[in-house]
Amino acid sequence: MRELKRKQKNSTYMEEEIIQPISKEVLKSELTVDRLLRMTNKSHNEIYVITAKNAPNVMKEIGRLREIAFRNAGGGTGKSMDIDEFDTMDSCCRQLIVWNPDAEEIIGGYRYIFGSDWEIANDGQPVLATSHMFHFSDKFMKDYAPYTVELGRSFVSLEYQNVRRNAKSIFALDNLWDGLGALTVLNPDCKYFFGKMTMYPSYIRRGRDMILYFLKKYFDDKEDLIIPIKPLKIDTPIDELDALFNGKNFKADYKILNSGVRKLGYNIPPLVNAYMNLSPTMKLFGTAINYGFGEVEETGILISVDEIFEEKRIRHIESFADEHPESLEFTSGANHVIYKEK
Repeated sequence: MRELKRKQKNSTYMEEEIIQPISKEVLKSELTVDRLLRMTNKSHNEIYVITAKNAPNVMKEIGRLREIAFRNAGGGTGKSMDIDEFDTMDSCCRQLIVWNPDAEEIIGGYRYIFGSDWEIANDGQPVLATSHMFHFSDKFMKDYAPYTVELGRSFVSLEYQNVRRNAKSIFALDNLWDGLGALTVLNPDCKYFFGKMTMYPSYIRRGRDMILYFLKKYFDDKEDLIIPIKPLKIDTPIDELDALFNGKNFKADYKILNSGVRKLGYNIPPLVNAYMNLSPTMKLFGTAINYGFGEVEETGILISVDEIFEEKRIRHIESFADEHPESLEFTSGANHVIYKEK
């Protein structure tokens, strides 16, 4: 059904056949010790950081797995592999991947680029994968961008999306965040994660509207640091959503959201669910449609590293800092732990 919906939306759009898997021996030859970032806290997997230049075959395998995962969800580029100019240009994104050393395959990944490496166009806007959807304010570019890492193309390989079929699936996202935690330790100027939460056209409209309303209610950015160039408008009347979300706090309204979405026969998308429970001070920048990526709906977010809930900081950040005391200055050097989950 999801595949059908996507093809109906893109009736003139022909998908290329996805490339064949890259040989495991070739992948292992490029995943050298100097590219190993850390071991994961769960499942005994390995996290590597590579680029298209130093590991071109690993990059192809990432592109293959990304395209499979995104097509399955109702998005994707339609190309034989999901690799674009931001993966390959001179100041390209780095690729953070989780590697299963037993099965010798990639579990999932992110791509990222630090604000200090962003190219800036003549109009003062950054040259990023999100630039065609969002406008970045002068305040953001001056006060946030130098201390921000942009995250994108988050994926979990299809084989690791089903817990019943693969025991390592349960920790796939957790493993990825171990990698992001290590980045903040090794790069103490990194104070913010900027990225997108993605929802797909196949997701039921009322459920989408409930999620976006809830996120705006609790995380809306009041400073217009980043705004969608063409904001998505929800279909459900606002007064109807006002009446629905009548809880006294985040937890009460979250219960309303979760049960409401389930009644529609859906779940809150895992990554959306994870982000909204990561930090109480997350900033939400609105939603735009990514017409070059299967018309998925991208919601911009910003998370302060120092304001991630304590339990998640300990698991993903402090665990690496404890093992690598030579790397401290820890995160941005601010308070050790502030926010506790309640």
